[in-house]
Amino acid sequence: MLSLKKINKNCTIGILDLKIFSLNKINLTRREIEKTGAKMILEHLLNSKEFELLYSPENKPYLKNRTEHISISHSYDKLAIIINKKAICGIDIELIRNKVLKIKHKYLNEHEIEFANNDVEKLITYWSSKETLFKLYSLKNIDFINNLFVEDFLKNTFYGRIETSEKKIKYILKREKIDNYILVYSINEV
Repeated sequence: MLSLKKINKNCTIGILDLKIFSLNKINLTRREIEKTGAKMILEHLLNSKEFELLYSPENKPYLKNRTEHISISHSYDKLAIIINKKAICGIDIELIRNKVLKIKHKYLNEHEIEFANNDVEKLITYWSSKETLFKLYSLKNIDFINNLFVEDFLKNTFYGRIETSEKKIKYILKREKIDNYILVYSINEV
């Protein structure tokens, strides 16, 4: 139901199977199940029940009066949280589905469309990578095509960039396939 994965000494990921988690929570709404699941994951990641999960005006999650950085993602039956003791972080999990073929022009530049070549897993990896970068940037005024770039990924570790008139930042991104989902998360800034 819950899997924890230590990425390095500062970074850990928790992934919860919401379908199994919700079996004994029939009176809760989907949103309440996700909120309860997030609390449970954080209790395990922090090894504590003493925390308060809040959201900034930009809807970025944070832990009140704590220094750890977090990012949260959910897609259908999976909920993923990454926690980093030292640096901002981002995570995105997406169910692999063909719907992405119809919207690729809304988030990919021409080079990315050409590289993906209608491969659904590559298109989902691009989407998850750009969502991860979006969460790292944490401001709403960013364009997925003109400000977020994902370098060609032939392996599971690759680079993503945020480029605006104010800043240019490059991150190491990591991709994993979990069941029928693609998980992408940031390791650190380069």
